Amino acid sequence: MVTVRQAQSEKSVVLSFDDGPSKVLPQILDILKQQDVPAMFFWQSSLLYPARPWQRVLDEGHIIGTHSMKHRNLVQLSYEQQHQDIRNSMAHIEKTTGTSVVYFRPPYGRFNSNTLKVANALGLTTVMWRIASMDWELKSDPHKIIQYATENLEDGAIILLHELEQTVAILPQLITAIKEQGYGFSLLPTKE
Repeated sequence: MVTVRQAQSEKSVVLSFDDGPSKVLPQILDILKQQDVPAMFFWQSSLLYPARPWQRVLDEGHIIGTHSMKHRNLVQLSYEQQHQDIRNSMAHIEKTTGTSVVYFRPPYGRFNSNTLKVANALGLTTVMWRIASMDWELKSDPHKIIQYATENLEDGAIILLHELEQTVAILPQLITAIKEQGYGFSLLPTKE
């Protein structure tokens, strides 16, 4: 059975953050909590260790998915190498958090048929995005992140963000801009 966790609004978007857990994660969580916004985090599991605030992520209603072990381009790996990387990433996240990993986002958004076969074999739902904020390229002009993320909003869109300082700097304004266009925030369907 699939359920959708959705905000009060009729139309909604999903905020997703890649490449963590990072040192700015607590700041991102503070903003999300203040704004009452759920989000999905796709983590490189090599960056996850017990001292990171992973428990807070779960306690505050967010979702943790895998983004591989070390952010390698999976297309360059064999089926077996991809399987090992993704399986090990899942196992590390699950061992650390005690929570099953359901979602997977391939590094760089690059995947091939082997990647999809591996995800399927491991019971993962592959999650891409509809809107790229370009936050990784906009350190010198972070307000453009808001423009890139909001100019093509549509119901159900997944917005790609990263755990970066420039993203933290504009996140409150980004959330406000999305709300001003009549959108709420939701998470992807979860299996029950």
